[in-house]
Amino acid sequence: MTRSELPGGDIELFEANARTATGLYVDLYHLDSAYVSWRTGQNARATFDLYTRSAPFGGAYLLVAGLEPALDFIRDFRYTEDDLAYLDRSKGYDPAFLDELRRFRFSGDILAMPEGTIAFPNEPLLRVTAPFREALLLESGLLRAIGVSTLIATKAARLVDAAAGRGVAEFGFRRAQDPYLAARAAVIGGCASTSFVAGAKAFHLPSSGTIPHALVQAYPSEREAFRAVAESLDRYSLLLDTYDVRSAIVAAAAVANDVKQRLRHELAAVRLDSGDLLADSLTVRAVLDESGLRETKVLVSGDLDEFRIASLLEAGAPIDGFGVGGNLSVGLGSIDSGTVGGVSGAVYKLVWYEGAGDPARIKLAGAKSTWPGRKLVYRIGEFVEDVVQLEAEAAPPDSLPLLEPVVGDGAFLRPAPLPLDVRERSLASVDRLPVRYRALRDPAPYPVRRSLELESLRDLASEQWADSIGATR
Repeated sequence: MTRSELPGGDIELFEANARTATGLYVDLYHLDSAYVSWRTGQNARATFDLYTRSAPFGGAYLLVAGLEPALDFIRDFRYTEDDLAYLDRSKGYDPAFLDELRRFRFSGDILAMPEGTIAFPNEPLLRVTAPFREALLLESGLLRAIGVSTLIATKAARLVDAAAGRGVAEFGFRRAQDPYLAARAAVIGGCASTSFVAGAKAFHLPSSGTIPHALVQAYPSEREAFRAVAESLDRYSLLLDTYDVRSAIVAAAAVANDVKQRLRHELAAVRLDSGDLLADSLTVRAVLDESGLRETKVLVSGDLDEFRIASLLEAGAPIDGFGVGGNLSVGLGSIDSGTVGGVSGAVYKLVWYEGAGDPARIKLAGAKSTWPGRKLVYRIGEFVEDVVQLEAEAAPPDSLPLLEPVVGDGAFLRPAPLPLDVRERSLASVDRLPVRYRALRDPAPYPVRRSLELESLRDLASEQWADSIGATR
């Protein structure tokens, strides 16, 4: 199903975005740089690569996400009269430059890896070719949409992998800096549902949740609280750790059997949110089974990450599903695991400029040096290796191109898929990735090779720019 096939209410978010001009969704230095470019006539056709220098969380791979939010950002990139009046007051740009901004519509080309693709560091995830100012002004919005989404989708993929077939729900609305991106990317990464109701509505996602501690505390006793929930909802879940897990599960089982007999309401799941999750899950499972509630699932939450999930399951915890909040929706690593998270480290670099001189453009900065040229990425076989090479080179044998056209001459080339459809692609992609590259700790580095022609271009560009620097001294 595509976005255009959804019922009207399910595209409310996209329609709202379409009413929001995103021309000011830039960092100030982009506007100032665009002004300098305008004043000096530097606006030849340029190509920028968007990529990351490393994989997050100590992993080997990335799961690409955020392309559709990025394309929405580009589609809506324009300046309202109010925006232009603000820039006139605050910056005092030449009125003729403001007229150019007034007419701004993206006219270039974009190649991108589809969402749900497994990618690796230093591979272009997206390539923009357009007049210099157009491509430049898009930088921060593209980095935000793709960088944040890819970070969270990669985290979700690791969590789902660690859960080994058990469901993972995204519970992070209260922690997320951007809850829409977080809910969308988490499901793309393999999560079964989100607790964020507006996100579920906007993106046609399953929603899920249990009950809060406050609801239990509001009643004179835990048993009365459980009974109120069981009698109100025909399929319900209960939270067990408000007071004492052992007494709570006994009360929950008694209430569940009574209400099931009277009203046929089902206790779908119980949740543990704190304490010794291994010991408590064993106790809870035993009581449920002894009470004839073998179909009731045991869910856990509470500062979970992929490492803790893997540890619980390796220890034999009888857990059926996991709810993950801040660690997922903010894309966090953890001190215990020694991993870094929070940002993906995505960058957006000029690699080709058809102005005066050689068009190959390079940044010389040690480990942060860039690779010049208009490039494509190919996957050889079933994760044998990836090859990054120049666009003009013939495709390698037994290869699949990873960058696909998504915008051509400013026209958007295909309908947007739904996150749940992308989720299926993601799950299949991660499943095909060899286990040695999916290891949570110390994964094998995946081979990404650059063609000899690309290496030669980089050497030549490095020499030319080094010579030009020397000539000015």
